[in-house]
Amino acid sequence: MNRKTIDVYDNVTEIMKGLKEGVLLTAKADDQVNSMTISWGMLGIEWGRPVFVTFLREHRFTKELIDKNGEFTVNIPYGQDAKEILNFCGTKSGRDVDKFTELGLTPVESEKISVPAIKELPLTLECKVVYKQEQDPDQISEKRKKIFYPEDVDGSFYGANRDYHTAYYGQILNAYILED
Repeated sequence: MNRKTIDVYDNVTEIMKGLKEGVLLTAKADDQVNSMTISWGMLGIEWGRPVFVTFLREHRFTKELIDKNGEFTVNIPYGQDAKEILNFCGTKSGRDVDKFTELGLTPVESEKISVPAIKELPLTLECKVVYKQEQDPDQISEKRKKIFYPEDVDGSFYGANRDYHTAYYGQILNAYILED
């Protein structure tokens, strides 16, 4: 598998457009790999370095893996339809199912971190966590709390919405498009 190295900032449109539609966030710790669908994130510069910021709820399996390993990849569809993959990874927990096996996803060894890229979502950001911060519920308006954090769904359910997020700032160590 070849990699076409890209400049993150020359590809902001593709990355942010992908994020708006949904991308995969992949984490790995020990022998467990999991991908989850995300549509919340930011691309920017922190301490003079390119970063991708993702937000994970407290009870997510992917959060457990990132907390253990401190690395993640962002896997973005690039000219491909990934709706089925994104839907599956957004509604199933990695605690209960091996998403790579179920979907036939092809892990591709990353160059700078231990978390794999995914052939089927070829635009890849390899990230190492350089900072994380829990949300302060007192700083979230009541309107936003009612919309995004109602307390009516069990926190372990994939659609859980009552637990708050932790922001993970991942320094982008490598960015590329996988090519056959």
